[in-house]
Amino acid sequence: MVEQINMFEDMYQSFKFDKKEINLFEAFAGIGSQAVALKKLSREFDFKLNTIGISEIDKHAIASYNAIHGEVKNYGSICDIQELPNDIDIFTYSFPCQDISLAGAGKGFAKGGGTRSGLLWEVERILENNHKTHTLPKVLLMENVKALVGVKFKDDFIQWQLKLQELGYTNYWEVLNAKDYGIPQNRERVFMISVLGKYSYTFPRPFPLKLRLKDMLEDEVDEKYYLSDKQVKQISAWNSQQNPLENAKTKDDEILQCITAKSNTSMNASMLLIKEATKKGYAEATNGDGVYINRPHQKRGVVQKDMIQTIKTSPDVGVVVKDSHIRKLTPKECFRLMGFNDEHFVKAESVCSNTQLYRQAGNSIVVDVLYYIFKPLFDEGATI
Repeated sequence: MVEQINMFEDMYQSFKFDKKEINLFEAFAGIGSQAVALKKLSREFDFKLNTIGISEIDKHAIASYNAIHGEVKNYGSICDIQELPNDIDIFTYSFPCQDISLAGAGKGFAKGGGTRSGLLWEVERILENNHKTHTLPKVLLMENVKALVGVKFKDDFIQWQLKLQELGYTNYWEVLNAKDYGIPQNRERVFMISVLGKYSYTFPRPFPLKLRLKDMLEDEVDEKYYLSDKQVKQISAWNSQQNPLENAKTKDDEILQCITAKSNTSMNASMLLIKEATKKGYAEATNGDGVYINRPHQKRGVVQKDMIQTIKTSPDVGVVVKDSHIRKLTPKECFRLMGFNDEHFVKAESVCSNTQLYRQAGNSIVVDVLYYIFKPLFDEGATI
């Protein structure tokens, strides 16, 4: 987690909602992770959540959103919105990350650049219009990939913060990892809370992870999710499996001990060696570990102990299960690892294909992280 100095913590009073109804608007809404987190808090702090509107153009995401949350007014493309409705308490904008993400083309989100990530500046236009009528939202929540605050895009991010300051907001940002907030997924994202007026805000502290990836898995999974022997061979450091004596550095090598303890075949060994783009060339994986199953030889950190790597929009991560088999995560497991419960999943599954469900999970925000981010807005003494 990237630590940020909160210079306003002692100068300003902490912001806290003190009302019985909270009005939410979700831009780039996806399947509504912010609404799920706030609904959980509404039960805890006894307020009514009103989702006044959303902005979403993906027809499949809209279908899942409505299935999960009920029919909500959709204002369509962010480019077509002139002004937000009056009395919005929380406005969220998880704008597209494709041109910022390390996996993308790196085109960025510079103003006037015409990129998908550049849709952020449509939010500026809308807030400017609301500023003219004195109807700005009280709190803004931004979420995006960690690269947003890196050297390459730092100046554009600073420009965005300065614009919000001009509109009267005080900004606080932090890089948070889902594994530090109760979910066994190594997923770093940058979040920014912007409060209208001179208020302080402190991000939640991380806490030890209790859940393991094993705890999030389905009991029975269709064989179609399992990798074939050929696929396992493609991602395994196969020579290390076949020739342990030749590849071990010393007779005391712990890898030698693990491999020679059982058969040398990958499907029966107590440990799998997965190719990795490091000097060592492989990483060890055992039951319950998350593994990259798509071109691991081009990646680092291909094995995550007792947790999964960042869930993306297609199933390129898997899990080692009993007898050292490897399988893809199911769509339901991806939803669980994004903080949605099985009831949410069943509702989304009723209107969307597996392809779309994977995409929706990968594009979403971990509900548990949002829960802990929003919680101090209702309980100024909230700590973790």
